[in-house]
Amino acid sequence: MKIWTSELLFDHPGETVTTAAMQKYPNPMNPSVVGVDVLDRHTDPSGKLHSHRLLSTEWGLPSIMKSISFTNMDSGDERLIYKPHLQDPEKTILTQEAIISVQGVSLRSYLEGLMATTISSNASKGREAMEWVMHKLKAEIEELAASARGNMRTPMAVAAFVEK
Repeated sequence: MKIWTSELLFDHPGETVTTAAMQKYPNPMNPSVVGVDVLDRHTDPSGKLHSHRLLSTEWGLPSIMKSISFTNMDSGDERLIYKPHLQDPEKTILTQEAIISVQGVSLRSYLEGLMATTISSNASKGREAMEWVMHKLKAEIEELAASARGNMRTPMAVAAFVEK
């Protein structure tokens, strides 16, 4: 068993980061994630959001690996914790932890290390994906606001025209 950890700082408040995390997939930075199923989502009495999700992935393994199929021998459990920065509430800290376990093969330690390395390199893609989603959300909000401003002017213009 291998344990991998990381900590990232986002220059966005917790609400924005949490919204982006719930909409992170699909994204162009990590096309291997092809589906997300929410197994459980609830808010505890202290107000913390808990979301247990199952990600379906396609890794494009070489044909020899597909024929051997390690799918019943490995497992990975990732835990992501988002907390407000103690000194700046406009920033959010993400703590990631992955527990990797490979069973029933003689190369267990090597394969666990390989998976940990892959998770580590994908962490930067995850940050890029989060920033991409937050940018997309901001653009959608700005578009909705502009649309609402445009719609608010139309009835007034019509009313002013009718009154003359």
